[in-house]
Amino acid sequence: YIQFYPGNLPIILSVPHGGNLKPDEIKDRTYGTKVNDTNTKELSIAIMDILNLNFGSRPYVIINNLDRKKIDANRDSIEGVQKNIYAKRAWEEYHYYIEYSKNKIIQDFNYGLFLDIHGHGINPDGFYDLRSWLGYLLTGDELDKLDYELDENTISYQKKSSINTLVSISSDDFVEVLRGGNSFGSMLDSLGYKSVPSINDLGPEGMRYFSGGYNTNFHGSSENGGQISSIQIEAPYPGIRDNYSNWNKFGEALSVVLQRYFKIHYDIDL
Repeated sequence: YIQFYPGNLPIILSVPHGGNLKPDEIKDRTYGTKVNDTNTKELSIAIMDILNLNFGSRPYVIINNLDRKKIDANRDSIEGVQKNIYAKRAWEEYHYYIEYSKNKIIQDFNYGLFLDIHGHGINPDGFYDLRSWLGYLLTGDELDKLDYELDENTISYQKKSSINTLVSISSDDFVEVLRGGNSFGSMLDSLGYKSVPSINDLGPEGMRYFSGGYNTNFHGSSENGGQISSIQIEAPYPGIRDNYSNWNKFGEALSVVLQRYFKIHYDIDL
């Protein structure tokens, strides 16, 4: 039910909603979201292979192969497994391998980055937002604030964010890391993948947006200042998740972004 690829880069790819297995031994969950994130498993494997090709090393990858009707690996164990012992075992394995990967990265690099890979669909108002949504645990309303408004309470926003530790060791300040020229989103944007937040899309401007879920919070560095920071990547279906060619194109772009990002903020040469 759980697929684990050990790595040797300071990067973790987590795929909680990409599975399609529906074993009879696990009853369907009776509440909570049950929609899968189509092709996030395939996208993440493509990213892993491209990083391995480009760097001679690969990220740690943890994939949940169970359908979201059976388990939600991006919720706490109560909502995620709903008392099914087989689902609970799978949930525990999923998060065990994440913790194992985090510990290996800390041992080898001191710091690292956890990427929770998701996909967003058609908005309730009936159209596709073709931008990638990057979740740092700040709400859409908070991202819609102007830079000076974030700067006024920069310490509290940084501590709340999933990149708390990354910012503390970077030479850039919080707003710059969040959505300035050296931000994850701006680097993706420069390669043709519009993202929010970024220097060109500071916030969602009141539109639908996901700020990050259980995994981004639990496995990132918000509040506790742990050594692994996190970003939730919500990729649109068209242009990224829809076919093999676009998985690879996005993987190549992400490879460039990660190399720059780690060098600038972590002073780690991938």
